[in-house]
Amino acid sequence: MKYYFFSLSLLFTLVLGGCKSMLEKGNDQFLSGQYQYAINTFGGILEQDSTDFRANQVMAESYRLSNRIEKSEPYYRQLVEQEPSFNHYFFLAQSLKAQQKNEEAKKAFESAKQYTSDEALLARTQREIESIKLAEGIENYWPNHVLVNYQELNTPGPDYSPVVSENFLYFTAGRQASGIYPATGTPYTKLFRTRAEGVRVDVGGIQALPEFRNEEGLNQGAIAISPDGNTIIYSRGNSTSPKDLPENALFASYFRGSGFTQPIWMPVNEDEFWWNSTPAFSPDGSELYFASNRPGGYGGIDLYKATKLANGDFGNAVNLGPTINTPGNELFPRMAPDGKFFFSSDGHPGYGKLDLFVAEKDENGTQVIKNLGENFNTKDDDFGIFFTEYPKTGFISSNREGGVGDDDIYYFEDKTPKPKIINVLLNVFAKETKEDGSDSPIPQTRIVLYGSDNKQQGGDFSNANGRVRFTMAPESDYTIIASKNGYFSKSVPYTTKGKTPDPATLIQDVTNVTLDTTIYLDQLILEKSIVLENIYYDLDKADIRPDAAIELDKLVKILADNPSIRIELSSHTDARSSDAYNLDLSQRRAQSAVDYIVSKGIAADRLVAKGYGETQLIIKDAQTEEEHQVNRRTEFKVIEIKE
Repeated sequence: MKYYFFSLSLLFTLVLGGCKSMLEKGNDQFLSGQYQYAINTFGGILEQDSTDFRANQVMAESYRLSNRIEKSEPYYRQLVEQEPSFNHYFFLAQSLKAQQKNEEAKKAFESAKQYTSDEALLARTQREIESIKLAEGIENYWPNHVLVNYQELNTPGPDYSPVVSENFLYFTAGRQASGIYPATGTPYTKLFRTRAEGVRVDVGGIQALPEFRNEEGLNQGAIAISPDGNTIIYSRGNSTSPKDLPENALFASYFRGSGFTQPIWMPVNEDEFWWNSTPAFSPDGSELYFASNRPGGYGGIDLYKATKLANGDFGNAVNLGPTINTPGNELFPRMAPDGKFFFSSDGHPGYGKLDLFVAEKDENGTQVIKNLGENFNTKDDDFGIFFTEYPKTGFISSNREGGVGDDDIYYFEDKTPKPKIINVLLNVFAKETKEDGSDSPIPQTRIVLYGSDNKQQGGDFSNANGRVRFTMAPESDYTIIASKNGYFSKSVPYTTKGKTPDPATLIQDVTNVTLDTTIYLDQLILEKSIVLENIYYDLDKADIRPDAAIELDKLVKILADNPSIRIELSSHTDARSSDAYNLDLSQRRAQSAVDYIVSKGIAADRLVAKGYGETQLIIKDAQTEEEHQVNRRTEFKVIEIKE
């Protein structure tokens, strides 16, 4: 990723002296941005004297300015020994950080703070220290995404910044180069394409970009293609010709009739001395994101957004703000269809140099930045994410160790294990209990299944065996309602929680678990009395006791399940005490039971309270307490069925 931080404008000036022939040559090379040539020249001087201050200074700065700061450590160490300063310690710390020598980096940053009183520099240094600490707690954003080096696509030179448009993969590479870029000593880069289907690429069909011709003697950089395929925008620069533009800039080519136009300099660059690169379109093509070092930013390179104008150009570029941009460098923007914003940065907490990040909103609507984690990022440069199927598959670029060459293209895929599917097959049987105690199926019973959201999940009529089968989800709650003319309707809760195996223990992709349950229905016969068991009252009282309330709640449910019935609720006493007393007591008890049922939401006009006293004894000559208890009972009967 050496092609995005360079500027041929001077960042500082060295005054070199002594050994004029080599020093002047190296100085000229350095000041003209030919960093690799300067490294070669001053490397020869250091072979003679490893402590030469000026040579160490040029070597350190050349590696830093050509985005190889990790190689600058020994030279900055010499500088801090000979001339300790904020810059020397700060850049030494950045070199150590890029190598993940975090403890040493923190010490160097702390040392840098001793050589400045500038609040902005102190704040930036403290941010770097905090960044190292925060990086220790990074979690993988997509823990099951796996990256693979696309070895068949990559070459020993640079290959990076892939994008896919209309079944073609476009990327930048150093293959077929006609010259060497003096800043890095690597080939100039050009644009290429080949056919692709998702992340599957035709590596045998790679050709130089056919839409327009690559230029010689400069770097063609990152490319963006509009969603409709009619506009190509790419970065271009690093020419050594004095007649060319002095900086890296964005160029655009438009499809007109039979082909693409020759690329033209875009007005969004605004100033030919500003560095602009790594373009990307929004999903709808109405906005252009890019990186720039233009004035007014928050650090080295910031990310900007420009809006498409009426004439088709892009303008009114605005900085994306301090949440995304840092005092470091932010590049390679990518807006996802769901509004998440991906980019690369060396300013947010990460593993070393450029890492991949995402900006998304939390539950409060606040934008937060998250590192994609160590399955995407390394201590080296990781950048240029592009999705072929968001967010499951796509490409990134990286110069991490173990690659084929310099920058390599990697593809990623979501390898989340397919969940083990458990189908719960529930057999629901509708039955009734005969007088002899045997069970009998009830065919043609309407049985309906409802989910916990009260939405119907299924329903059918029972077969000759009284059965209906439902497919249900594991670890879920349901309600089953059974109804048939001539029977009380009944609703019963049912849960599959705890009734299925742990998916982690399963081998098969799909497992069926069969369960059974039975719903017993009672015949609905007008004027047939049904005894409510366990309805007890205290002596000479009509108050509903807690144990009686439990039984009355069952009657409440029957009434709720059968809204068309009207009942009489009756109370009976034994033969002890006077007729008048028993009649009054039973009426009070019946009314108390009705009042309780009404308090549970049942309409009062659906109930009639009736006290029969001792007029309907079941055992007329009761002698024992058990026999008296049989006579002391609470009953209900259906007295009306509304149509």
